[in-house]
Amino acid sequence: MLKTKITEMLGIQYPLIGGTMMNISYPEFAAAVSNASGLGIMASVMYRKPEPLREAIRKLLSLTDKPVAVNVNLFPMLMPVKQIDLVKVMIEEGIKIIETSGHQAPEKYIPLFKENDIIWMHKCAGVRYALKAALLGADIVEVVGWENGGATGRFDIGTLVLTSATVDALDIPVIGGGGIVDGRGVVSVLACGAGAALMGTRLLLTQECPIHNNLKQALLKASIYDTTLVMQSLNATHRVWKNKGAQKVLELEAAKADQSEIFSAAAGAKSKLMYEEGELEGGIVSVGQGVGLIDDIPTIKVLFDRIMKETENIIGKLSSS
Repeated sequence: MLKTKITEMLGIQYPLIGGTMMNISYPEFAAAVSNASGLGIMASVMYRKPEPLREAIRKLLSLTDKPVAVNVNLFPMLMPVKQIDLVKVMIEEGIKIIETSGHQAPEKYIPLFKENDIIWMHKCAGVRYALKAALLGADIVEVVGWENGGATGRFDIGTLVLTSATVDALDIPVIGGGGIVDGRGVVSVLACGAGAALMGTRLLLTQECPIHNNLKQALLKASIYDTTLVMQSLNATHRVWKNKGAQKVLELEAAKADQSEIFSAAAGAKSKLMYEEGELEGGIVSVGQGVGLIDDIPTIKVLFDRIMKETENIIGKLSSS
């Protein structure tokens, strides 16, 4: 059994963290990740108000007796939510691991985390942001490299370099993500000093993932070249699947369209329609470069068991060579 500081802190069997994904990381999906011996993280921002979030957390906790986490999204929004109210609900409902992510550190929530013995994980895409989170009292920092699906940060630093640099700079445990879809990726970030691997794109292509089969089948055919970067002109760079929706966003950026028009083309509501209806060209879908390394759609348990077997076999071969 592969144990790390992260697995011990979080109480999980496998050093595998399920990446939080908007309009995907509902209770059922997060619970499936936890039940497969990783850490499932539910997205809170989809619920927007305290009572719907409370119901979702209760559902999540009814579906697993394993550790779970809830994400607090601090990225800019067209329709902002009152995050402090959502954080209070998480604590009231007994959530003990909270992940924050976005363009800012959650300074006003930190006293709540500390007063309630919350394990605070902060996800970011740069060493300077990781350092700030650590100085503010984060228990764990997650860093995602340029290969990552979704927000890639401003520095275009790959996963191996970013993970290594963050481990060198911090005295707290680090989780590395970006492009990780199999045991080779897990071994890579562990070798860089991380205590666990963060995966999002790989989990899109699982049986439990609540996206339309049309989209799963399209992504199954994608290569390592079938992603692109959008919203760079807005300092909100995201790596997405290269489809007509992404091309529309790039055309608007090239034409120097109004910021609101670009954000509208990239709106989460359009992505949600793709997930639910299987319409493949209507919007954008966050996908990492690792999509080109995926060749099946297993259950999350089968996937995680396989990844850990691969990981342990690779480590064994390296140790004996």
